[in-house]
Amino acid sequence: MVDVSDIFVCTRCGFCCHGETTVSLDADDRERMVAFLSMDEEKVKRKFWRVTGNCVQMKTVDGHCIFYDEGCTVHQGRPWRCGQWPLHPSILDDEANFMAISESCPGIKKEKGYDIFCEIFRKLIENGFVQC
Repeated sequence: MVDVSDIFVCTRCGFCCHGETTVSLDADDRERMVAFLSMDEEKVKRKFWRVTGNCVQMKTVDGHCIFYDEGCTVHQGRPWRCGQWPLHPSILDDEANFMAISESCPGIKKEKGYDIFCEIFRKLIENGFVQC
């Protein structure tokens, strides 16, 4: 039986929370976040989200996600993509993606090598442990 920890263990370094953009929030993400924050959706939207047309993302502050403060302050209500990162399907498409992501994420077990990493990652997807 394979486990995510076979290829990735989060070090909670916060590197993935930094940058001028964040992940897009789907309807389930927004609902989960609103429930976790125990706030009215309109208030959450005004205070925490950047809405551009149909695209809803978390705002950024000082070059990082608005919810980052020495760690994720909405960890249990975070978007599904944040929970899956850095296990992004683009890794399976190109070894250069694996190298770029593993250079920025100390939790990826790059010592496994690309082929073994991808083999385990595919099994995790097939078994429903990782959503793509």
